[in-house]
Amino acid sequence: MTAICRTLEMARRTAYHVPKPRPEGFYRRAEDETVLRQIRSVTNSRAAMALLESPSATRLSTSRSRLLNSASGSVRRWRPTMNGLMLAPRVHRRHGRPHLGQVQQPVSNQRWCSDIFLIPCWSGEVVSVAFVIDCHDREVLAHVAAPRSLKGADIRALMERSLWKRFGEAAMKTPHPVQWLSDNGPQYTAIESVFYAHELGFEPITTPAYSPQSNGLAEAFVKTLKRDYVAGSDLRDAESVLLLLTEWIEDYNTRAPHSALGMRSPAAYRAVLQPSSLSEQ
Repeated sequence: MTAICRTLEMARRTAYHVPKPRPEGFYRRAEDETVLRQIRSVTNSRAAMALLESPSATRLSTSRSRLLNSASGSVRRWRPTMNGLMLAPRVHRRHGRPHLGQVQQPVSNQRWCSDIFLIPCWSGEVVSVAFVIDCHDREVLAHVAAPRSLKGADIRALMERSLWKRFGEAAMKTPHPVQWLSDNGPQYTAIESVFYAHELGFEPITTPAYSPQSNGLAEAFVKTLKRDYVAGSDLRDAESVLLLLTEWIEDYNTRAPHSALGMRSPAAYRAVLQPSSLSEQ
């Protein structure tokens, strides 16, 4: 028997095992009304699902022989999907309606769009970059970057920098509501980011889910930056990329021609705008 079990790669205990009849049938957790009533008495008082090995389980009078797993000796968990033990899901409501119209605006300071993209480095590091761009004059107002995933605090810092860039460092709020267009990333839709945007005078709006073209100006900027600046540059490590990033954006704002701006750079385009027009914006 030992040689046979070794050949079949099975334990001898398994070969000698004789199944015992179960007149009462197999125990099924979902059909155990006694245990279910006891679990509900705990969850109703605590407003949360009780695990049978938690301190709250001491209130259950069910025999351990009905709850212990005979194979491992561990306490069986009642899956929350059984018998409607799941709590109601937390629903995060969006503030503001999704953007569904044309991204480009007829004048400056009416809508700013923002997005996040990644720049892989040769060292294996990845630089995350967030930026904000005016949907009329195409100027990149501000950016934040770090060799890590960006957080909501980074986006809130980006909002501050863009406000000061366009309206002065003494500005506490935009002179009129400015739409802040972004995708549905958690950094933008976090409650802290939404509330802070309203404090600064922005109207946060989001693109429809799985619709990057609804933020086309931001997508076009990312494509241009990667094609004209990132490709062929020294990407040895994150430190090098962070230093070059400021130069790239400065060159984009002051030298890169845009067909929508009459083949002028954003800075040159804004220079030809009438001062009265800028003050009205």
